[in-house]
Amino acid sequence: MKRSFFLLIAIFLIHSLIHAQTLFYNTIKVEFEKTVYVQQMYKELVPEYFDNYKANLPATSTSYFDFIGDSSKSIFKPGREVPVSTRSWYSPIADKNVVYSDYKGDRVVAQKPVYEETFLVEDSLAKIKWKITADTREIAGFECRKAVGILNDSIGVFAFYTDNILIPGGPESIQGLPGMILGMGIPRLHTTWFATKVEVSGVNMNSVVPAAKGKKATYKTMMEAINKVANRWGDYGKKMLLNFAI
Repeated sequence: MKRSFFLLIAIFLIHSLIHAQTLFYNTIKVEFEKTVYVQQMYKELVPEYFDNYKANLPATSTSYFDFIGDSSKSIFKPGREVPVSTRSWYSPIADKNVVYSDYKGDRVVAQKPVYEETFLVEDSLAKIKWKITADTREIAGFECRKAVGILNDSIGVFAFYTDNILIPGGPESIQGLPGMILGMGIPRLHTTWFATKVEVSGVNMNSVVPAAKGKKATYKTMMEAINKVANRWGDYGKKMLLNFAI
C-alpha cells in the first residue's frame, strides 16, 4: 500500500515538473525562409512554354524575412539578402512586402511594391477559416500543430503553429490561430515559409511600426487596380495576382 502511495506521489511530481518546465513566450523575433518552387510554378503557369524555359529557371528560389512582435502587434519585413543569379529568367515576386499587424485593433497596414507601383494597404485583419488537425511536427525547436485554412474563400493554406508562443500571427498577413505560426504553405503559389530560428529574449520592439509610404488602398481596391494591368497578360497575369492577395 505504501509503495503504491509513493509511486503515485512520484508520478504526480514528475508530471508537475514537466508542466512547470513548459515555457511560454510573449515577445519574439523569428527568421522565416521563404521558398518558391519556381519550376513547379512555371510548369503550371505556362505549360506550353515550360520546356523552353526550364533550363533558365532555378528549381527553387529562397529569400528571408524577419517577424518581430508580441501578442498585440507585429511586423513582417524583408530580412537578410540572398544573391540572385543574373543568368536566371526568374525574378522574385512579392519579396519586399512589409506587413504590420495590430491584433488588438483588428488592423493590418501592408506596404506592397507591385511592379512600378507601391501600395499602402490599410484594412482589417485577414479572415481565415481554420481547421486544426492532429498532425504535429517540430520547427525551430518548437512542437507545432498543423491547421488547414481558406483565405478569401478561395486560397488554401496549411500552417504549423505553436501554443508556446502566445502570438496569433505568422508570415505575411496570415494569422488567427491560437499560437504563433512557424511554418506555412500555399499550394497554389508553390510557396512555403518556415522558421529557421526563433529569438525569445532581448527582442527590440522599436521597429514594430507601420510603413507610411505608398498609394493608399484596401486589399479590394489594390487588387482591382493591379487586375487591370494583369489582364493584359492573359491567364499568366491573373494567376500571378494571387501573390499580392496574402
